[in-house]
Amino acid sequence: MDPHFVDRAGIRERPLRITVLTETYPPDINGVARTVGMMVDAMLERGHEVQLVRPRQRSEPASPVHPSLSLHLVAGMPIPMYTDLRLGLVRGRSLQKAWREWRPDLVHVVTEGPLGWVGVDAAKRLGIPVSTDFHTNFHSYSRHYGFGLFAGVIAGYLRSLHNRADCTLVPTAEMKAGLEALAFERVSVVGRGVDTRLFNPGRRSEALRAAWGCRKGETVVLHVGRLAPEKNLWLFVEATDAMRGVAEVRVVLVGDGPQSAMLRASHPEFVFCGMRSGEDLAAHYASADVFLFPSVTETFGNVTLEAMASGLAVVAYDYAAARQHLRHWVSGLLAPTGETVEFIKMAALLARSRDLRMRIAQGARSAAEAISWEKTFDDLESVLKRTTEAARVETGAELPRTVHVET
Repeated sequence: MDPHFVDRAGIRERPLRITVLTETYPPDINGVARTVGMMVDAMLERGHEVQLVRPRQRSEPASPVHPSLSLHLVAGMPIPMYTDLRLGLVRGRSLQKAWREWRPDLVHVVTEGPLGWVGVDAAKRLGIPVSTDFHTNFHSYSRHYGFGLFAGVIAGYLRSLHNRADCTLVPTAEMKAGLEALAFERVSVVGRGVDTRLFNPGRRSEALRAAWGCRKGETVVLHVGRLAPEKNLWLFVEATDAMRGVAEVRVVLVGDGPQSAMLRASHPEFVFCGMRSGEDLAAHYASADVFLFPSVTETFGNVTLEAMASGLAVVAYDYAAARQHLRHWVSGLLAPTGETVEFIKMAALLARSRDLRMRIAQGARSAAEAISWEKTFDDLESVLKRTTEAARVETGAELPRTVHVET
């Protein structure tokens, strides 16, 4: 078989060999797992070879599901307070041996645990270029778990890991500026997309609303995400209390986490749906009316785009995905970051005015239709190619990689 492929510009290129290291991957249910799963699928569809290095999961498939995908499974241990996820444990010599036998053009590190650290070190020892993702504000999370005094230490660890890479990818220019202010180097922006066919108002289910106990005309307020301190759920509760003071409101939460038991005990009137995925998750979004997202620790917030695509009226703080994709009073309501009173007022306003809810929801769906994963993966592929080429030129190992195709 010819090892070359033809891209959309009519230029034949040798596909990249990409090793992806991640400590979370589907069927794990979280934003990072979903994003890296789609990234791997997109690179395979574009003709690249992918080696996936990750901890063993509870239920492993019999074999990789794509002929150009190979698995390198490592040991893992549960993460404190994130027991559904696992830290990857591997020796650097093991990765070096594997990469001498199947040498990647690029090592892409998704998560910043021990697997990522060892992977960066092994790649650097072999002269393989490295790109990293910055997905999670662990230094900001620390204050929500009683480790605020260590925020500087955690930020230093993250900076050290990412600054050893040839580039670090972030989803917004805002995040790029924030990391550069903390002395992170070689930061590039690659945005995110949303699947508007999956997340769609057409998936609204009256049967599901009835299962939630909704009466006709009742407004459903939704939260999707980890039920954990860093998600600022106390503000979600206060905002829904304000909404219930002016209208008939049903509160629905999708997700699980360390605050689940506390919330269930203190608010038995809430509907707790647990973890959801795929079309089931999409139906839960579309069957609601308002999406409240009070978190202030996001690097992006994929759930904001999913709510927009599902045709919900969104209230969020003015940063990350909300700042990038929502227009205040047109496709969402944006409170200045940290202004809790404004956030609550906006939530109550949506409960009070059905016309405003409908107008904002329509604007959100229209905005989501312009957000494409295809453009995101074009940008990602371009950055990965530039990184490999730059490293090849720097080391003097440049090889011809393109040839024009006669049409």
